[in-house]
Amino acid sequence: MVRTTYYYYGGPDDTPPVFDLIVDGTLWAVVNTTEDFAKGESTYYEGVFLAQGKTMSVCLGSNNYTESDPFISALEFVILEDSLYNSTDFKSYGLGLVARHGFGYTGPVIRYPDDKFDRFWVPFEGYNPVNVSNTNVSVSDLWNLPPLKVFQSELTTGQAETIELNWPPGSVRESNYYIALYFALGMLGSRVFNISINGVPYYENLDVTPEGLVVYARKWPLSGVTRITLTPSAGSSGGALINAGEVFDVLPLGGTTLTRDVIALESVKQRIQNPPSDWNGDPCLPRQYSWTGITCSSGPRPRVVTLNLTSMGLSGSLSPSFANMTALSNIWLGKNNFSGPIPDLSSLKRLEKLHLEDNHFSGDIPSSLGNIDSLHELFLQNNNLTGQVPTGLTGKSGLDLRTSGNSLSAPPPS
Repeated sequence: MVRTTYYYYGGPDDTPPVFDLIVDGTLWAVVNTTEDFAKGESTYYEGVFLAQGKTMSVCLGSNNYTESDPFISALEFVILEDSLYNSTDFKSYGLGLVARHGFGYTGPVIRYPDDKFDRFWVPFEGYNPVNVSNTNVSVSDLWNLPPLKVFQSELTTGQAETIELNWPPGSVRESNYYIALYFALGMLGSRVFNISINGVPYYENLDVTPEGLVVYARKWPLSGVTRITLTPSAGSSGGALINAGEVFDVLPLGGTTLTRDVIALESVKQRIQNPPSDWNGDPCLPRQYSWTGITCSSGPRPRVVTLNLTSMGLSGSLSPSFANMTALSNIWLGKNNFSGPIPDLSSLKRLEKLHLEDNHFSGDIPSSLGNIDSLHELFLQNNNLTGQVPTGLTGKSGLDLRTSGNSLSAPPPS
């Protein structure tokens, strides 16, 4: 579970910034704190995602919604048990929380230690049928492990009447949603009822027991305002009831850059003393937030195919990890202040253009560059290179080789 929290400290005439929230290359949500700012409250966004490796990235993208910069007040990661929400294929989808309420509950937000995962169960406002305390519930461990406290109060009519709820509150975008509704009977008699969402049957003849149960849908289409209707069946001794509910937006994952390229780029970044400010998060995804100077292939597991950092005032040295980005076809690093040796790039079998001109590279020109069959542009002019130009380069057919402005010696006579 990933939770980001925002508390805007602007003045009464300020407009809070609106920006994108991205996790591991997937556009998760658009952060908009305007409504909560007007009430002097913080805003939080919560999601459930599968960690793809030892680290996860959470990024804030300024986009062009407003002119102000993004901000964040708190960031939390909580490891969940494997059973939680496991009807979702987390290799293909994530879950973005829309609402989580305790119905009939009127106290403070239920969270840790009542919920050992510190999920927030918020009191539901806007409906006020009879509120009955469930003193006799014996809820066993339900699949999603809701806290016992959400079953100690309920919304119920106490009579054979229908309950209608506008829930989740407000309007939702057109998408598929994970919906889980929780029930437990804490009184004598039976409660049997039908559930519909926007007039579409969701579950029929639900027989609620003191042990509790959950009725869920993995992908239920919603759009706009949602109405949940609980209608008692003919054999029910009382009205409908409901204790709690959760609804998540089912988010198709945008994919992630191939791991070997990510690791290589992180190593490259460490060798650069002043890397571009946006070199954080996934290098290729979402596409509109790919790293400066990087072009990637298409597909859910993109590769880095071009690196163009020409004339960016960069300094530092080149990491040998460049050689691990084996899909690279073009490297443009000219007109910077890079120094040190040129690493062995012979593993880049697709490399066509290597531009290192107008820097401070020193040492020999690697003879292994002559082994790259696809290489047809090699610009090394105006550096501090020494030694001889390898014969594998001087005699390479179709290669545009430029080496002027270095301290290179002439080749020995043949």
